[in-house]
Amino acid sequence: MGSDSCGSGLLLALPDDLFAMVSRSLSPRDLCNLCLCCRSLFSLVASEKVWLTQCEMVGAVSYGDLMEWRRGISSYKALCRFLISVKPLLGIWVHQNPELGNVVYVMPGFVSVVGCRIIPQELGPLGIEDGPLLWAPVFEIIGDFDGSTVFFLHGREKENDYFYPGLFKPIEKNCNVLLLEVEPREQTSGSKLVHARSFIDHSDKEQRKFCRSDSELSRSQKLVERSELMVPFSRLAFGDRRRLLEIVTSQVRLRAPNLARGPLFSHSRNDEENFHKDMMLLFERKSLLMKLYKLGGGNIDLKAAPELTSDPTQLEVSEIRKSLDHSSAISGALNVEEGCTQVAKRKTFGGYFKDGFKQILGKSRSINGSRPNSKKGSSSSENKHAQLYDFLKSGDTIGLTLLASNVKLSSYRAWPNMHDSRFALYKLPMRVPTADQEYAGLWGGTFGWPPGRPSEDKPGKALFFLLLSYEENEVGQSLLIATKILEGTHYVLHPNGSAMFIVNINEPSLDPFPWDTDADSLPVVIQNAFVGDGIANGYGFRYPGSKPGSLYVIQGGLLAFMWKESKAILTLQRLNLQELLKKGERVPALPPIANFSYLTKSYSNVFAGCANTTNCLASPRVKRI
Repeated sequence: MGSDSCGSGLLLALPDDLFAMVSRSLSPRDLCNLCLCCRSLFSLVASEKVWLTQCEMVGAVSYGDLMEWRRGISSYKALCRFLISVKPLLGIWVHQNPELGNVVYVMPGFVSVVGCRIIPQELGPLGIEDGPLLWAPVFEIIGDFDGSTVFFLHGREKENDYFYPGLFKPIEKNCNVLLLEVEPREQTSGSKLVHARSFIDHSDKEQRKFCRSDSELSRSQKLVERSELMVPFSRLAFGDRRRLLEIVTSQVRLRAPNLARGPLFSHSRNDEENFHKDMMLLFERKSLLMKLYKLGGGNIDLKAAPELTSDPTQLEVSEIRKSLDHSSAISGALNVEEGCTQVAKRKTFGGYFKDGFKQILGKSRSINGSRPNSKKGSSSSENKHAQLYDFLKSGDTIGLTLLASNVKLSSYRAWPNMHDSRFALYKLPMRVPTADQEYAGLWGGTFGWPPGRPSEDKPGKALFFLLLSYEENEVGQSLLIATKILEGTHYVLHPNGSAMFIVNINEPSLDPFPWDTDADSLPVVIQNAFVGDGIANGYGFRYPGSKPGSLYVIQGGLLAFMWKESKAILTLQRLNLQELLKKGERVPALPPIANFSYLTKSYSNVFAGCANTTNCLASPRVKRI
């Protein structure tokens, strides 16, 4: 079709810069539809300036970062594709365990987004802004040359850092749950994946069996029948899910080369010399990780192995599927660490993987019971979980998957109610400050005045992260709620997600602020004061009480809540986690599964104490004194 016949003459007459401005009113989907009209419009829409404008409109990274990221990707169109895919992940993700706080902040890296866990810690003498914030890597999602995504889980085992490659499923725009799962796939096409949806009710109807052999079915018929046989990962029993993750991570792991252990993101642009050095290292690191992902080796010679085409994200289960009908129940838990050591000495990869699955299949059948012939007379426990046998029949290969979904979650005072048996992270909704909600957002600080000032008897103060949000009470008054998401004490004081204080913004406080000067001996100027209640000891750990106090708004951007009776004071300032992490200090990660989602109930700082061990999943339950 010619340009005149489709009415594109006016658009084609526009200069590139002007058309780029016009394209701000169009979405990427609109532009893709526009380029289908004729060849001339296809060429016009393919302009780098047009897609640079679209990348800016996504708003995930700054204009300067877009210019730097372009070096690591084929075009701004491919970069736009990547940015749209990962933008919903940016922000704060949490889990209930451990109670000290499990905060993962997802931020831009280099043509990537990086999940960084903030370690519960004490604040040093340099304060929040200048003191290094301790963090550990959890996962990375990297943009390939064409804008597609690859996923790496981070972990540490036996004093070594590893990458665990997998697939990143297409995400929902308003995703609020991140799930680490194992997924059967088709060996012939890595793009056709099982859509494992979690937290969704599934029918109890009997799944239809194959009535013909695979050789008699067309490809489309195979896909249809496989989709009907798919068993979501979430339907498996918790023990089966955990052991599947343990086996898959032990087999797909890649030893981290020295370069890959380099920076995950650059220094601040204000440090120009180090910033340019970082960008060179980040470019080399990305190239190396993409080669490792595609070649599927740990310590490999990248130059001497161009013929390798194996996919490190997938493990073949064809031998396992053939042996399922002949395998007998084998009791006993699978010791993954011992297996990983023995495999290189006595067993081939296929033999180890087959034996491992025989064990967990046997355990699965013994726990969940054999498959009932009819619903009549079957117990609820037999129908509650799917069989591992049925799960593995859904594909030819198996591998790690990061799934981002939007699910209906209830919450209490801005803290989501979480499933305690999901390998998941939950996103905290971040409120942008507005005229009527000016204190909303992430704040951090310590107890004591002046803020962050260590004393001789206590050289370090516990760092607290609080998420401030607004709610209306029953009479329509605005309440400011400070939800604790991180606590830097050695042993937890209050449950994760507790309201450290609740303030009535409509009720001013008349109590005077007891200090006249700050840390620099400058006069303290109180702009506002509100009446509220602060957390206190109550009916056990799970049910804290409250005592009256006041929230003071101090000139210079500080908030301070003081308990009226004890005169204890919690001082806070706004946090920019992205900048703090760029100046922070990286520490070793946990073993891979616990590094993503720590499910063991604990009241101590497991991220600082278990960073160099590999037995955190098996750690005993910690009891509160």
